Amino acid sequence: MSSAATPRPRGSRVVLLAALTAALAGTLLVGPGPAASRAEAAPAAFTHPGVTVSEGQLDFTRAKVQAGAQPWKGAFDQMMRSRYADLNRAPKPRAVVECGSYSNPNLGCTDEREDAIAAYTNALAWYMTRDERYARKAIELMDAWSAVIRDHTNSNAPLQTGWAGSSWPKAAEIIKYTYTGSWANSGRFATMLRNVYLPEIINGSNSNGNWELTMMEAAVGISVFLEDKASYDKAMGKFRTRTAAYVYLESDGALPKTVPSQNLNTRDKIVNYWQGQSTFVNGLTQETCRDFTHTGYGISSIAHVAETSRIQGQDLYGTDVGERLRHALGFQAKYEQGAAVPGWLCGGSVHLGLGPVTEVGYNALHNRLGHAMDNTQALTERTRPSGSNNLFVAWETLTHGDNPA
Repeated sequence: MSSAATPRPRGSRVVLLAALTAALAGTLLVGPGPAASRAEAAPAAFTHPGVTVSEGQLDFTRAKVQAGAQPWKGAFDQMMRSRYADLNRAPKPRAVVECGSYSNPNLGCTDEREDAIAAYTNALAWYMTRDERYARKAIELMDAWSAVIRDHTNSNAPLQTGWAGSSWPKAAEIIKYTYTGSWANSGRFATMLRNVYLPEIINGSNSNGNWELTMMEAAVGISVFLEDKASYDKAMGKFRTRTAAYVYLESDGALPKTVPSQNLNTRDKIVNYWQGQSTFVNGLTQETCRDFTHTGYGISSIAHVAETSRIQGQDLYGTDVGERLRHALGFQAKYEQGAAVPGWLCGGSVHLGLGPVTEVGYNALHNRLGHAMDNTQALTERTRPSGSNNLFVAWETLTHGDNPA
């Protein structure tokens, strides 16, 4: 081991909500109301590190790992065995990352996502071990990309930017605010996030819900790192609107809420957008009948944004965001564990593969707030330690598993 450094100390408008019938009783075009505006507003001063994981959470995890306690030690060992923690990893930056549908073509798409996850992995490894080699590797990866990348192109550019842009600020927050060694190019990295990533994602998209949710996750994290209150507020507003249109609650009425720009103004249009599903129950998502994998992307981003908001002093878990997240986790977890699929749901058949996405929401809603979440608990405990989906989710048993901080 190299010599260790000491970590630094811790440091509206009201939008009218109307029942727009447009020949469609019960369908709402959603936007943030007064209560939402308070919950999503940027803090007077940002907390750092403060993107998905806080310093208190890191300290709790580090103590557990040092004590050899489970599941944290097993999760740490899993992370350290992964290719993302390899100190010999060579970054593969590109000036232009071109990603078509389903990453075809894939010109730098996998390289960018995995280098971003590797930067976050090495930042976590630095914090857990205090071995400066990992901090320097995280910096090497971030510096390599900030020196080169200029654009994302082709049809998947917004989603690709969201995926990579969700991991970069998590890594950067840990390094900038806990590592006392030199990061000479941190300003250039910030410029990269502001000029290359944020413009691609901040205005959202009209694609399937997991796209915009991941894009807003990235925009919120980038805004925290940049301390950009205007972008934070804009991203949070879009996030609230999309979350309400992604996860159904019975209180929404006969039909799910919709995103205003999508013009889903008939029942047939909504059913088609919800993958042909015409029966709506608590926790069903807009992509449940597509497959659980894409649904897991959306659920994960909802949890990540809620957790970042909590660290920044708000409480989205106490709003309908938390209620939607709780039901979405429970509904999908039930079938992920093998429950019989009724005929009214997705024609009696679902495509499983939720992924390692339950830890953050489960910890917040069950462990902190005391909600009974039997299905989610069973799935979470059965699949520990959760690894990475190789896109933008990584090591959440380590960072959030039963973490009270």
